[in-house]
Amino acid sequence: MSPVDFIVPQDLSGLATLLLVACSFLTSALTAAVGLGGGIALIAIMALVMPLNALVPVHGVVQFGSNAGRGMVQVKHVDWLIAVWFAIGAAAGAALGGSIAVQLPAAILKAGIALFVVWVVWGKPPKLGGMKKRAMAGAGFASTFLSMFFGAAGPIGGSVLSTLDLTRHQFVANQAITAMMMHVFKIAAFGLLGFAFAPWTGLIIAMIVSGFLGTLAGSQLLGRMNEQAFKKGFRWVMTALALNLMLQALGVI
Repeated sequence: MSPVDFIVPQDLSGLATLLLVACSFLTSALTAAVGLGGGIALIAIMALVMPLNALVPVHGVVQFGSNAGRGMVQVKHVDWLIAVWFAIGAAAGAALGGSIAVQLPAAILKAGIALFVVWVVWGKPPKLGGMKKRAMAGAGFASTFLSMFFGAAGPIGGSVLSTLDLTRHQFVANQAITAMMMHVFKIAAFGLLGFAFAPWTGLIIAMIVSGFLGTLAGSQLLGRMNEQAFKKGFRWVMTALALNLMLQALGVI
């Protein structure tokens, strides 16, 4: 088997494969620079060219690699207590999501996420008191459960993280680690459900490598960003993601 045959899946053209590898770089750079947004952008692009039955599982593995790389680059800023609480919720979310045979109404779920994100970003932050970090268990459950159905639910974890008074480096690092955990449990659930990852191995590896390069590029931009510019950029990226989800829920796009 030639390297090209290994990378290009049977169900995709060479041009579509090249597009996905390039977009993995760009969306990882976006996430490393702003904190999140790349996962949703990437799955929207993947949905244009990939079979739907492979979309969420393959996206999950690619995003696991992307978030692992970003977490490794920013590991000194990780708060492991946040990660532990998120993992507890994520395990439960994957187990419940994987046990549901019928897909839940995507429009309702997307609209709910959109409204939740807008409320947290623009409204008055919730008063979590001494349970702030423990609230990440709820974020882990909700984001992992919902990601089993439409792939990317990063705004939920990001919204709760945004209430924890983290610096931009801490936010990006903890978003990476928690998102990585979400995808670990999701991949395990799809594996138990019988999805065959092997035919997609070459594409997955290529997208993870290009995504890691994008992470390095985006991390350089993060280090040069002004704190206020980062917070403003995060707010508008979150709003754009919420708007995109709401338009999808309404059937506009």
